[in-house]
Amino acid sequence: MKPETDPLLKPVFARIGKPPAAEFKPDPFQREAIEAVKDSDCLVCAPTGAGKTWIAEEAIRSVLADGGRSWYASPLKALSNSKWVEFQEIFKPENVGIVTGDTKENTAAPIMVGTTEILRNQLYDTMNSGGRLHFDLVILDEAHFLGDRDRGVVWEEIMIYLPARINLLLLSATIGNAEEIAGWLSRIRKKPCRVIRETKRPVPLFPLFLHPSGRLMPLVEGNRLFGKIDEFVNQRHGRMERGLPRFGEILEVLEHHHLLPAIFFLKSRSECDAALKMCPPVDHAPDHFEEDLRETIENYPYLQNHRQLHELATARVAAHHGGQLPAWKFLVETMMKKGRLRAIFATSTVAAGVNFPARTIVLLNSDLFNGSEFSPLNGTEFHQMTGRAGRRGQDRIGFLLTIPGRFMDLVHLRRLLTREPESIVSQIRSDFSMVLNLLLSQTPEDIRTIFSLSFATYQRNNGGKADLPEESRRDLWEDFQRHLRMLKDEGFVGADERLTENGVWASKLRMDQPLLIAECLRRGVLPKNDEKLFAAVIAPFVYDGDQEVELGKKEIPLRLTRACNRAIKAVSPLSGRLHDRDFHVPPLMLWPAVLIYEWAKGGDWDGMIKKMGIADGDMAMLILRTADNLRQLMSLRDTHPEIAALAAAAREALLREPVVFKN
Repeated sequence: MKPETDPLLKPVFARIGKPPAAEFKPDPFQREAIEAVKDSDCLVCAPTGAGKTWIAEEAIRSVLADGGRSWYASPLKALSNSKWVEFQEIFKPENVGIVTGDTKENTAAPIMVGTTEILRNQLYDTMNSGGRLHFDLVILDEAHFLGDRDRGVVWEEIMIYLPARINLLLLSATIGNAEEIAGWLSRIRKKPCRVIRETKRPVPLFPLFLHPSGRLMPLVEGNRLFGKIDEFVNQRHGRMERGLPRFGEILEVLEHHHLLPAIFFLKSRSECDAALKMCPPVDHAPDHFEEDLRETIENYPYLQNHRQLHELATARVAAHHGGQLPAWKFLVETMMKKGRLRAIFATSTVAAGVNFPARTIVLLNSDLFNGSEFSPLNGTEFHQMTGRAGRRGQDRIGFLLTIPGRFMDLVHLRRLLTREPESIVSQIRSDFSMVLNLLLSQTPEDIRTIFSLSFATYQRNNGGKADLPEESRRDLWEDFQRHLRMLKDEGFVGADERLTENGVWASKLRMDQPLLIAECLRRGVLPKNDEKLFAAVIAPFVYDGDQEVELGKKEIPLRLTRACNRAIKAVSPLSGRLHDRDFHVPPLMLWPAVLIYEWAKGGDWDGMIKKMGIADGDMAMLILRTADNLRQLMSLRDTHPEIAALAAAAREALLREPVVFKN
């Protein structure tokens, strides 16, 4: 590639640079939001980087000044940990606490940070005890997770259960139906919910196209693709190059035109890792690069031998995806935020929920994997990605760079430039944990009333949403009754529709498979006096993926095989009954138990990765999820003290470097 530009880009590139330093002055929408949340609920919709975090900080400051308490909830543990550190610097450490499941500190503080699941569980506990949630403000960051297929139910439950006296502040960059959500909240909480909307990006976005020759062009002119691009697409129709582009040369083009740092969004983890190998070393580094890298590495000894450290140190590029260790992703994010990296190669998961923008966002594909298949990017996904283009205070202009390829539909991408984020659709549904916890404090008729307050009911009764998921289209009350009948038949709920003794302690198992774990406890089939074996037997009930790992019989200790088979055999009849009633029951695989057992015994990380053939991040996730299930079992100290103690010891055996780290 030879770096060239179309003449039309000369005035655009002249705008590249850092804006002059200026005293911070809040924008009108920020001031409006601060006033609104003082006496009502408030939903703030504003582009990434527009200053939604400042609104949260000022709202917390106002509550703190009045002697009140605030709860800041985010979707991810990593985000909660990051916010905990930030808030300690702003509000002093003694005023800030955190609870995420992995971390629990200073829980009496006036400012609490944590995950949405923890907040939802606190609401369950408050409803059960008849007590009072001692907070005056709840902030739900990344509020568009309300529409998340897997976790949106938690957001919706919080909004339904939260006492109306506690003001609610919702923050998001990508909600297409904010007024509808506000209307629903106003109806169920009997108080106004103000929508504060800001559409102007803090850093303007300019879309570009990179020709294979190295020439940069505007992507659009008016409402059409730039003429020369149209010609190129027509000439190359059906003959796009296969394989990955020449990333090293692309970086040279971007560097030549001062378009770095950049975030490249790629299709898969393997593509991200392969891209690193195509980036040659650079002979210069920014000030403090080696110092910052050395300081971070010293804090996390395991990363000193990370297989991608060489590319980060020499080419100043990194991969960021779900297959990597939490500590490595934290290192990459830290270096990117400090401006030490030239580029990150990431899967789309980096677009939502992390905070490291770049000058340029690079798209090679106009589709996205949705968990089961690739489908065209929608407006919400596109805005989440392009929201990372342009760093407030560091860039006067940000760029979207499109690269032609087999999976790039430039016409579709051009349409996305003016498309609004999609409307959020309710994802609420019943599960056994929800039903058990509601029955702790509510009668079935009370629960019927609660479901009538759901966003799904509101959407169905106010125009109807054809794209409501099956669980939400189906009557929530009928689905609740289906779960209730199962719980009655299995002895967790009595004929009086109240929880039995078994049902009360089973309600504390806030996990994906509470009934199967409860059955293990009722039948007494979990290992005793061996925390490592105990952790291993829990692992098959945690794993819900479809990855198969082939292990020879000689690689599996006989005592582990026997312990797992004993538990699986004990729950098999219940699994069959659940399956017969159309409840999802994932297959119970043995290899997760082998992995957890070996790790609990002090196994070597790299050796286990090689033996099991799985990614660092997948192994870390299995360990962390197993530890979280063990934490739930620790809550049974009143009814099952030996089990709770063993679970605590098992959890301690799992949580060591490189799975856990302090940021």
